[in-house]
Amino acid sequence: MAEHRKPVIGVDLGGTKILAAVVEPDGAIRASAKRRTHAELGPVEVIARVIETARQAVTEAGLTIADVVAAGIGVPGPLDTTTGVVSHAPNMPGWENIPLGRKVSDVLGVPVYIENDVNVGTLGEYLFGAGRGMQDLVGIFVGTGVGGGIILNGALRRGYRHAAGEIGHMVVAAGGPYCGCGRQGCLEAVASRTAIERDLRAGVAAGRQHRLFEFAGPNLERLTSGVLVQAWQADCPLTREVIGRAQWYLGLHAASIINLIDPQLLVYGGGLVEAMGERFLAPIRTVAHQHVIQQSGPPVRLVTAELGDNAGVLGAAVIARQRHIGSS
Repeated sequence: MAEHRKPVIGVDLGGTKILAAVVEPDGAIRASAKRRTHAELGPVEVIARVIETARQAVTEAGLTIADVVAAGIGVPGPLDTTTGVVSHAPNMPGWENIPLGRKVSDVLGVPVYIENDVNVGTLGEYLFGAGRGMQDLVGIFVGTGVGGGIILNGALRRGYRHAAGEIGHMVVAAGGPYCGCGRQGCLEAVASRTAIERDLRAGVAAGRQHRLFEFAGPNLERLTSGVLVQAWQADCPLTREVIGRAQWYLGLHAASIINLIDPQLLVYGGGLVEAMGERFLAPIRTVAHQHVIQQSGPPVRLVTAELGDNAGVLGAAVIARQRHIGSS
């Protein structure tokens, strides 16, 4: 079989789970496998789990590694796509200058290419999801943090220092809460699920009226996206207020992106977006359109992502195919 017709492996490596899939040239997922990351065990064990998950996906597809042409891995954090080295993975202890690409390639026996996880998620949505047919779009993923990816003229924008797309660290509230990056007022510090959880716990501690104990228990230890949606649907006043504030900042943020890049589309993903859908996005869209400099032509659309967990593995597979064919 010619290499361009062979499947590739796409892997989405996250702080809590690893998802691997065998992906055909047309983007069809032939089989997949998933397991917990157990990041607390360190890089050696996590890399072993990545390899095991990839092998399991290949087995589930009824194939052997010899039937696969390459692998791509989406990784959270800054990295060097040319060397395959992960510079730093904030949510995975011990991940400092780890040659992930080489270590996985040495064991699997196929070329391995790495890319930022949000970049591959955006690429997946661009080619196979909500961004199909577009040439310019921005992916915005609201989760533990806020990440982004940029597609311009049909190509992933990596930037001069391979750092493009850090939209979660655009300042939207000068002098606001401190972000994990050490700065104040980043979007991530006011609109991520982490920020929402912080503000909800602070509101409860201050004696604000709420209904969170009904859904999260008395210790508020599990403020998952599902719990937040339940509280929101139950008209919990504190939850409505805190999520509404996050939506306000996301709307201002969207307007700034539109005014700067003028893309065709903003695609929103992540746990809270997936859980709430249009109910989460509609207020963001309203605020964005209120703050966009009006131009002739149709407005920029804000839509929810379509692929869920599969966006990352599909985007990673695209990276593997593009870079392998380009290097062949």
